[in-house]
Amino acid sequence: MPKGMPRDQSIERTILHRLKIARGHLDKVIGMVEEDHYCIDVVHQSMAVQAALREADHLILKNHMQTCVADSIRKGDANDVIDEVMKIMEKK
Repeated sequence: MPKGMPRDQSIERTILHRLKIARGHLDKVIGMVEEDHYCIDVVHQSMAVQAALREADHLILKNHMQTCVADSIRKGDANDVIDEVMKIMEKK
């Protein structure tokens, strides 16, 4: 199966933007814990990290389906690539 993440520049920028948002939220969570913030506030911020990561995962998986999966299916490797995607879905 192909390795790497084929994408155009706009997709790469969008994915990186989402990941940087997640990193910013995570930095905030760490700071809040270090400063003994109210637990519920920390959980809300942690949930924002998770949401940002889910959005990044969604974009990466969509890109994968549109590029790598489509290419593998055209080459006759449908079963392998479908199994690979299904393994990811089982982890959720």
